[in-house]
Amino acid sequence: METPRPVVSRRPFCCTLKCFVKFLRLVVTVTSMIFFIVGQAPEPYIVITGFEVTVIFCFLVLYTCGLDKIMRSFFWPLLVFGFLTVTCTIADCALMCQKLRFRPRQPYQKKSTNDIDDRE
Repeated sequence: METPRPVVSRRPFCCTLKCFVKFLRLVVTVTSMIFFIVGQAPEPYIVITGFEVTVIFCFLVLYTCGLDKIMRSFFWPLLVFGFLTVTCTIADCALMCQKLRFRPRQPYQKKSTNDIDDRE
C-alpha cells in the first residue's frame, strides 16, 4: 500500500513575502542610485549601485520565471561572480582610502574644463 503524498500548494513567486522583500530592496537601491546621480556623487558609487540594481533585477526575473528550479548549476558560477564583485569593491575601497590619506585636507572636487583652461 502506497502512502499518499502530501499536497503542497505552490504559490507563484510574485505572491510570496520573499518577492515583496526583494522588490522592496530593488526600490530602495534604485532610489539611492537616483540620489547619487542627483547629488553628483563620485562615479564609483553610481556604478556600484547600478550594478547592484542589475543583479537584483536579474534575480527577480530568475525567481519569477521559475528558472531557479530548472537551472541547478546556475548558482555556483554566480557565487564565484559575487566573490569577484566583493573583491573588486574591497580593492576600490582600499584605493580610495589610500588616495584620501595622501590628500586628507582637500575636498573631493570634479575638475571642469574651465579649471584646466585657467591654469594654461
